Amino acid sequence: MFDRLKELASEHAELERALADPGVHADADQARALAKRYSELTPIVNAYREWRQAGEDEEAARELADEDPAFADEAEQLAAQRAGLEERLRVLLVPKDPNDDRDTILEVKAGEGGEESALFAADLLRMYQRYAERHGWKTEVIDSTLTGLGGVKDATLAVKAGRGPDGAWSRLKYEGGVHRVQRVPVTESQGRIHTSAAGVMVMPEAEPVDIQVSDNDIKVDVFRSSGPGGQSVNTTDSAVRITHLPTGIVVSCQNEKSQLQNKEQALRVLRARLLAAAEEEASAAASAERKAQVRTVDRSERVRTYNFPENRISDHRVGYKAYNLDHVIDGDLDAVIDALTSAELEAKLAEQ
Repeated sequence: MFDRLKELASEHAELERALADPGVHADADQARALAKRYSELTPIVNAYREWRQAGEDEEAARELADEDPAFADEAEQLAAQRAGLEERLRVLLVPKDPNDDRDTILEVKAGEGGEESALFAADLLRMYQRYAERHGWKTEVIDSTLTGLGGVKDATLAVKAGRGPDGAWSRLKYEGGVHRVQRVPVTESQGRIHTSAAGVMVMPEAEPVDIQVSDNDIKVDVFRSSGPGGQSVNTTDSAVRITHLPTGIVVSCQNEKSQLQNKEQALRVLRARLLAAAEEEASAAASAERKAQVRTVDRSERVRTYNFPENRISDHRVGYKAYNLDHVIDGDLDAVIDALTSAELEAKLAEQ
């Protein structure tokens, strides 16, 4: 670990010298990349310097303790400080998800359960919108298909948190999978508890420079938008369906008023799906060690149960359970996500 820290400290110093060169800033993209890497390394290098200083101070205190026993307590305190810094360095050296600073595309789809499943999907969509609001993030419903009772057959939500280590993907990436609900549906006249489910798919949003989609690789169909019950929303063919011919991925969008706008939104979702597919393929082809670093929490299985009669939220991946479902469904998701983040960090530390 310490050889690695020496290398990072040397790289940090080189970046500092480079960023001080006015000529580097003539290339804005290069300067931005160097500044980002410098920012990533700074907390690691600062902790490394503190660790080294604590070690030097401890050594000096132990030498003085031979002459004056009063320095023995100081030496022990410095030893404890050094041990804490060493543990912090282990955490800082855990490989970061390269997508953590990306915005997110989140898809919610009703599953088994008919209208109740669609109503639950609508609850999940609102939950993520309110969670984003709590963090000051912006959301945009790219596409949605609603039901007559206000449910959601499917919806695509873009979440923009800006750039940073705690961006939308860093928090929402654990949400993908099957979400199960247990409650008395509004359509139930006998008061019986029903179980239904909705699916959530989460993808980091890809920039056009990340995933380039050739016009020769897509088939674009246009059709008339429709709303609940099949009633016509538009009198023009503004809805767009894009088929990516090499992969067979199909994306449609009908929320915008113009065909061009719907095409642009559909392309956003298509790029995100292609990026997610490429990363899945790369992860599958990687070594077992690399896969452990990339994904230690399975996001594809049934992930969570929302039990309304007991006001209970349960995440099955990490054994998380709390009785504040009313707050969680209103967007207070941080405690659940923190449990998943901690579990993934612990798994990665165990692999070091």
